[in-house]
Amino acid sequence: MTKIIKTLTIAGSDSSGGAGIQADLKTFEEYGTYGFSALTTIVTMDPDKGWHHNVYPIDATIVAEQLKTIFAGGPVDAMKTGMLGSVDIVRVVEQAIKENHQTNVVIDPVMVCKGEDEVLNPESAHAIRDLLLPLATVVTPNLFEAGVLSGLGKLSSIEDMKEAARLIHDLGARNVVVKGGKALGGDRAVDVFYNGADYTIFEADKIEPATNHGAGCTFAAAITGGLANGLPIHEAVAKAKDFVLAAIRAGYIFNEYVGPVFHGGYRLNR
Repeated sequence: MTKIIKTLTIAGSDSSGGAGIQADLKTFEEYGTYGFSALTTIVTMDPDKGWHHNVYPIDATIVAEQLKTIFAGGPVDAMKTGMLGSVDIVRVVEQAIKENHQTNVVIDPVMVCKGEDEVLNPESAHAIRDLLLPLATVVTPNLFEAGVLSGLGKLSSIEDMKEAARLIHDLGARNVVVKGGKALGGDRAVDVFYNGADYTIFEADKIEPATNHGAGCTFAAAITGGLANGLPIHEAVAKAKDFVLAAIRAGYIFNEYVGPVFHGGYRLNR
């Protein structure tokens, strides 16, 4: 009998389907894995208010019950976190990782929604830094999140990204990917990978139009899928970069505010 490879996402719901738990499960399927999910928040977007995001955290006890259900079958082959919503939820996740001796842990430290520029919950950001980074196989902050976690503030160059990656690694994460994406100036999308000893720069041409809603979630989920399938971390990150680029190229314009990635792009392009 074929071994079932199991993956887990602990994240929020994006009803537009591009990001969040929906993106994670679609990506897990593309990687040939069986996806579990624990819902932490429900996010809605209001087209009458310029696509303003409303975030509704799930009670931490319900998150804990979901994780108890999932881990009744033992640890999964790899897992990721996304939007966690509250300090109590972060603590529940920390406890579940420790109690179940979970390995291959991808922490996507979601602090803002697409199009927003303020940390949703500063206390949760601090809890992710203090409680989850030391458990992370890899952490995948974007420029904004890397600036917050590292304490450097606004990052505007590859050298800034390298320094942020080094400081975040010092917080306990075994590997760090700082995502430059379209936020970094220039015509190249640049990510910096750091393993505590060496830096790797991943580059690709920026894609226009930038149908990149959900790209960050999808990237972290793709790394999770790669680790679950036994890829070494560097290979998992490199493949995830290719996977997301294909998803962006295959994306579409949903409305005047957002264009999501299409998670089957990598498979269809092959």
